[in-house]
Formats: sequence, structure tokens, C-alpha cells
Amino acid sequence: MSDDSFIREVDEELRSDKMQDFWKRYGKILIGGAIAVVLVTAGSRYYEYYTNQKAAEAGDAFISAVQLAEQGKHDEALTTLVELESNDSPAYKAMALMRGASELAAKGDVDEAIKKYDAVAANADADDTIKAIANLRAGLLLVDSGTVAQVEARVGPLSAPGAPFRASAREAIGLAHFKAGDLENAFKQYESLSKDVETPRALGQRVRIMLDLIASRGGPQIKP
Repeated sequence: MSDDSFIREVDEELRSDKMQDFWKRYGKILIGGAIAVVLVTAGSRYYEYYTNQKAAEAGDAFISAVQLAEQGKHDEALTTLVELESNDSPAYKAMALMRGASELAAKGDVDEAIKKYDAVAANADADDTIKAIANLRAGLLLVDSGTVAQVEARVGPLSAPGAPFRASAREAIGLAHFKAGDLENAFKQYESLSKDVETPRALGQRVRIMLDLIASRGGPQIKP
């Protein structure tokens, strides 16, 4: 045997011994790590499947509730919507609460409708736009059933410059003052809206009607 062959054999034996020693020391750790990776991957895939499945079921249930409402089966629709309110998806939960509140308001159960709108507005996981709409709808319902302070508590932050639905929020505050007989503050809201170039055209028409109504009741008038 040549010297080179002998050296190669010795190197191979050394590498084999080192490998066996390495495997004795770390083999279980490597196998455990590999198993952990497989379990994590499998768990992630299952969670993704489960989440998608639950979302699909929630979507079907919501559509079913809407169809029931359109068919005049409001109590059945509300039952389905109440079940959806416990859904893990913040979006479907908010949608169920919003639609449920609309159904309750249509039935005349304003207090319960407001509670649902308030629940959406208080949900930290809900979309900011949805929360704004919930506050606005609650405020509009309170124009007839609540106080000016209650209306302002819901829509006041929405009336600030740059806030979403600012014009509608100011209209709600104006309506609340008008309903309370406070023609002075009602006029201030509507006058401001009439001079705001960002006031939507449809709302602008209502503003002009309300300004005329305020004047007809002895309130302030826009100076020519």
C-alpha cells in the first residue's frame, strides 16, 4: 500500500469516528429540530386552512342574513347576525353588528341598535372607517331619542377639520340643536356648512331647507 493510500484511509477513519461522535452528541437534537420544523409548518398550514374555512363560513352566514332581511324575515336575520357577532374575524364581527343595528333600528328598537353601534366604535380591532360610520349612525339615531350631549359624544370628533364624514357629523349636531329648540346653535352649524366648499351637493340642499326652517321659526338668518 502506498503512503498516499494509507493516509487517505486514516483520514476516512478519523472522519468516520468524528461523525459517529458528533451524531451521538447531537443526533437527537437534530432530529428533534427537524420534527419541530415539520410540526410548525403543518400547524401553520392547518391554521391558514382553518382561518380561510371559518372566513368562508362567516361570509356565507352574513349573505344568508342579508337575504333573510330582504325577504322580510327580520327575526331570523337577527338570530344569524347575533351568532356572527362572536366570530373571530374583526371584519365580520363589525359587519354583523352594523347590520344587526340597522335591523333593530328599522324595528324601532333604537336603544339596542345604539348599543351595537357603540360596540363597533369601541372595538379596537375594527377598521377606523367602520368605527366612524358606527358613531355617525348612533349619533343620528340619538337626534330623535337622545340629548345634544349624547349626539356630540358620538359625532363630535368626526366634525373636526379633516375628519371623515365631517359634513354629516356637523349636520347631525345641527339637527340635535334644532330638535332641542336651540335655533342659535343649529343656525351656526348650518351656516358653516353652507359656506364650506367641501359640503356635498345633496347635503347642501338640505342645509338650505334647514336654514329657511330656522328662519321661519324666528331663528337667525343669513345676512344678504
